Amino acid sequence: MIIYLVGMYCVGKTTVGRMLAATIGFSFFDVNDMVEEFYQKPIERLQDECLVMHEFRRKASIVLDQIFDKDIDCVVAGTPAGLMAGYLSVYKRHKKLKELYSVYLNDTPTNILNRLTFLDKDSNQLEVSLTEAEKVRYLREIRADVAYFESSFRRADFKVKIRGLQAEEVPDLIIQTLEQNHVILPIQEQ
Repeated sequence: MIIYLVGMYCVGKTTVGRMLAATIGFSFFDVNDMVEEFYQKPIERLQDECLVMHEFRRKASIVLDQIFDKDIDCVVAGTPAGLMAGYLSVYKRHKKLKELYSVYLNDTPTNILNRLTFLDKDSNQLEVSLTEAEKVRYLREIRADVAYFESSFRRADFKVKIRGLQAEEVPDLIIQTLEQNHVILPIQEQ
């Protein structure tokens, strides 16, 4: 079984995905980390080599295909575009072949802003303190991005609202959502 987490950047897909995988005894993969490993370069540098974002997503979907191809139970932290274009075709193809469930982690733009992290071109985290004016501008950009990705998020099998929750609470909410929808998680041997 594969649980594929999608949602906005900085919504917590990686953090929650790691905790969920540990809770249910699954392996964990982060698409961005795997893309960097596969292409041996940071995401932003790979994106700079592509003329358009569609080309980057096509390259990244090759890596997603390899992750989904693994014959192991896993949780996969996707990208905001995780159910668009090349990613979507990979998802649909694998969904026909195995138990694969997409879970959209939904949070407010304000909460996302509060978790916003900044990376340099080599994927190193930067310490950035935003001014009030920058916060307003970034909040506007996050809202625009949410609107842009919204139609793809609606494709997810399940939507989990994480508003007001601590990251540690989200894995149990995902498990509860899956179980309420008759998804039976495999029993892992200890």
